[in-house]
Amino acid sequence: MKNLKMAAAALAACTMMFAGAIAVSADETENFDFSTVKTVSDGKLIVGTEAGFAPYEYLVGDHVEGVDMDIAQAIADALGVKLEVQNMDFDGALLAVQQGKVDIVAAGVSVSEEREAVMDFSQKYVDSKDVVVVSASDPAVEESTAEALAGKVIGVQQGNIADLWVTDNTDAKAVQRYTKFVQAAQDLANGKIDCIVMDEAPAIELVESSNGKLEILAGDALFEDSYAVAIKKGNEAMKGACDTVISDLIESGEMDEIIAAHSSVSQSETEAE
Repeated sequence: MKNLKMAAAALAACTMMFAGAIAVSADETENFDFSTVKTVSDGKLIVGTEAGFAPYEYLVGDHVEGVDMDIAQAIADALGVKLEVQNMDFDGALLAVQQGKVDIVAAGVSVSEEREAVMDFSQKYVDSKDVVVVSASDPAVEESTAEALAGKVIGVQQGNIADLWVTDNTDAKAVQRYTKFVQAAQDLANGKIDCIVMDEAPAIELVESSNGKLEILAGDALFEDSYAVAIKKGNEAMKGACDTVISDLIESGEMDEIIAAHSSVSQSETEAE
C-alpha cells in the first residue's frame, strides 16, 4: 500500500504542474459548442484503450476502469452520448484512431513528434517519467541510464513510447516487445529478460504485485514524457471537446481526485500489464 500511495502522490504532483498552464481559457470552455462534434457512431463516443496499464486503465472483472476511462466518460457526458470502450492492443488502438474506427484513444498515450505527424492530441493532462524495473534479488542493470542498458535484453510494451525510446537511444542486445506488462514481469522474474522500461505509475503497481520479486532502480528517471488523448488527424471539433473537458477537470481539481481514486485501488483488483 505504501507504493500505491507513492503512485498517487507522484501522479497528483504531475497533474498539479498542468493546473497552472491550462491551454484552454475559462471563457473558451464556457463557449465551446459540443453540438459541432460528430462521432464515429451516432449516440456513442468510442474510446480505444489497452486495459493493462494501471492506474490509467485496468480490468475489474470484464469492466475497464482507470484514470483514462474517467476522462473519456467526462468527454462522453459533455457530448451527451454513451461511452463505448474497446479494449485492444496498444498499437492497434493507435491505428484504429488514425483510421477513424474509434473516436479517441485514452491509454496513457505519450505525445511525440512521430505520433503528431499522423494523429492529433488533446492538451496534456499529466507528466510521466519512465523507469527501469529489474529483478530484486539479482538485478542485471544497476543504473537508470541509456549506457547501463547497453547489451541488455529489455522488455517494453509494443508500440509505446518506451519501445520507441529504447530502440532509438540504447545499444540493447535485444528489445522484447509485449502486449501486456504482466507477461514481461513473468519473464523478468524468470530471468528471460534483463529489465523492463515503463512508466513509473504502473511500474509501482507492477512491483507491488510481484511479492518482492521485482524493484524499480533508484535514481533519476530514464526519460520523461507527457500523456494526452489521441484523436484522428484533422478532427478539430473532437480536439476542442477533449481540450475543453480536460481543462475543466484540471481547473476544478477533479483530475486530482480521479488520479487519487484510481491510484489507491488494490493491485489485486486489477489486471496489471
